[in-house]
Amino acid sequence: MLNRILLSSRSCRFINLSRFNLQTLLLNKLSTMTGEPAEKKLHGTPKIGTHNGSFHCDEVLACFLLKQLDQYKDAEVIRTRDPKLLDTCDIVVDVGGVYDPSKHRYDHHQRSFTDSMNSLWSEKKWVTKLSSAGLVYLHFGMDVISKILGLPTSDPVTVTIYDKMYENFMEEIDAIDNGINQSESEPRYRITSNLSSRVGHLNPKWNSKGMDEDVQFFKAMDLVGSEFLSKVTDYKETWLPARSLVLAAIKNRYNVDPSGQIICLEEGGCPWKDHLFTLEAELKVTPPILYALFTDTHGNWRVQCVSVSMGSFENRLSLKEEWRGVRDDELSEKSGIKGCIFVHTSGFIGGNKTYEGVLEMARQSINAGK
Repeated sequence: MLNRILLSSRSCRFINLSRFNLQTLLLNKLSTMTGEPAEKKLHGTPKIGTHNGSFHCDEVLACFLLKQLDQYKDAEVIRTRDPKLLDTCDIVVDVGGVYDPSKHRYDHHQRSFTDSMNSLWSEKKWVTKLSSAGLVYLHFGMDVISKILGLPTSDPVTVTIYDKMYENFMEEIDAIDNGINQSESEPRYRITSNLSSRVGHLNPKWNSKGMDEDVQFFKAMDLVGSEFLSKVTDYKETWLPARSLVLAAIKNRYNVDPSGQIICLEEGGCPWKDHLFTLEAELKVTPPILYALFTDTHGNWRVQCVSVSMGSFENRLSLKEEWRGVRDDELSEKSGIKGCIFVHTSGFIGGNKTYEGVLEMARQSINAGK
């Protein structure tokens, strides 16, 4: 339900929006207010405008996302900074100094622009400043995800994957394009193999001769497109089905151990960490879960520590310090547990030939932690 729309010459802000196509709602509202047709009629081949010169991941991805939609799938991408040429385009991204959805203008470079997902759609939590890719995703992303999945925009799976794709794909691109660091402190090392960096490397080199900039731009579109599609498909086919397994493991945790801090996953290899943090918060799980038990590809068992947060290398409680880096018979002798295979030198994971073995490794580590 649309509770409120604030219109300004700079932007259109969405507040308290539910699960719907943002662009359609806004344009329908504008049509009601002005009495004019909301959708721009496309004559001939539609055109997507963006800037020429060095390209970046945000406008490359914005163009790819638009071309997933029926109205732009055959669109010609016009790369120019000429205002007259941009005015002939049906939609313009990352150039022109205007954010105005009613005119299909999606730039974020103007000094007045400070918007995030949260400021434009208050139901969403992310406060990172949007790039052109983020703006296109905000307005058209639900339709894009719906089309890729073959599900309605109102389907809970569509909505869930829309959110996950922003959090684990789009937000990184927004932040990098806007020069926002991951943390306030100086990073201990640089990451130079992310998608934005790989797109940047496709630009013609300063000392190269004869490289066609437009050809390289479309190579970059293929790159970002394949990764976007792969991630969406993986969320639907791999990540989402694991949620029910993790939920069952959490509910069964006291049958695994009276502490309630060890879970056993029915199927090894399922992506459990993300779901665990989400479900712990939803179910208000206390005390926190410390270890997950599961089988590996060889039929042996693993015990893995739960990290303090998603993506962190710090564990809530590592396996016992004296076991770390020790293997096989030596580890079994040191621990008093039969069938030990290894404990990683950092203490985040260990292995045993049996379920009883990894369970005992977890129990002893909990007792040592006390």
